[in-house]
Amino acid sequence: MSLRKQLSEALPEYLPANPKEAIKGTELIRLIRMKLEGNYSDASLRYHFSIMSCDPTSPIAKVEKGQGYYRRTSPVPALSSAQEIYSQYQGRLDDIQGHHSEVDHAMMRIRKFRAIVNKWCDVNGRFPFAFREPFSADAPLGNLWKFPEMILVDGESGEDDEQASALLKLKSQLGLPPFRVHAARLRILPAHHSFREDFFQTLSASVWAQGGELIYAAPIEDEALSDAIRRLSTTFGIGVTTFGLTAEILDDLPRPANILNAHPRETEALMERLDVTKISAVKSRPHIDWAALESIRGDSGEVDKLLAWLSESAESGRILSYEE
Repeated sequence: MSLRKQLSEALPEYLPANPKEAIKGTELIRLIRMKLEGNYSDASLRYHFSIMSCDPTSPIAKVEKGQGYYRRTSPVPALSSAQEIYSQYQGRLDDIQGHHSEVDHAMMRIRKFRAIVNKWCDVNGRFPFAFREPFSADAPLGNLWKFPEMILVDGESGEDDEQASALLKLKSQLGLPPFRVHAARLRILPAHHSFREDFFQTLSASVWAQGGELIYAAPIEDEALSDAIRRLSTTFGIGVTTFGLTAEILDDLPRPANILNAHPRETEALMERLDVTKISAVKSRPHIDWAALESIRGDSGEVDKLLAWLSESAESGRILSYEE
């Protein structure tokens, strides 16, 4: 096995997720040697750390201003991101051919937005589950219509922990949905040329869930566009929300790993940058469509992971974060 492949498999175990807790190269070399097959020099390992930290698909990232390495944020699903970039440029791929910096810039905005949505869920008591496998680079294009980028799970509100736990268990025992499960599609920019595709992909990918949500980063400033989206939502029940994050604000936000690992005060400052606006409310159905969910179960092993997570949450009497 090549050194790079060995490092790709072993590094996540030793790299901290928070850039503020970055590990120095000397210490990382000392720890990683125990996992490697072969006698590699310090210089060779440092070289590989440096090269891999420049590769957005590798698990290692380097602190921008300072020293040390940390674990790179999980990559944004390739298929979903490619479609979003394609949509941003109105399908004119010739406009960005050869302009790798523009593509990297667009990808960074996508990653920051997904990190912000995760942090917003944490603050608002929502529990996210991200689908990644169905959007890998070699995944079929049809998966864009089968799977949402994210599942958002909501429990009961207005109850203390003991009451909420008892109610959740009782609902589960009675065969009632113990919590709400919505399927969400995340998009950066609402636009006349793409909103119907965004909307109906959300609708298609949420047929098995209790509801569907379309979440945009940027505000909808065009009244005609807002009205068109609202009419579709009234007909089909998809909720639409904007976060008020313009391209300039996204560019000014910290890197995704810093957003995900923000401390309480930093999180508060991040949330103050948002201008969350509900364009239309989601119509939540009383039950999951199990037949529709079963129909996509064979297309991704992550469906079983989702079901295992929801089942364990129901048994425990509280919604567990997926990391738990």
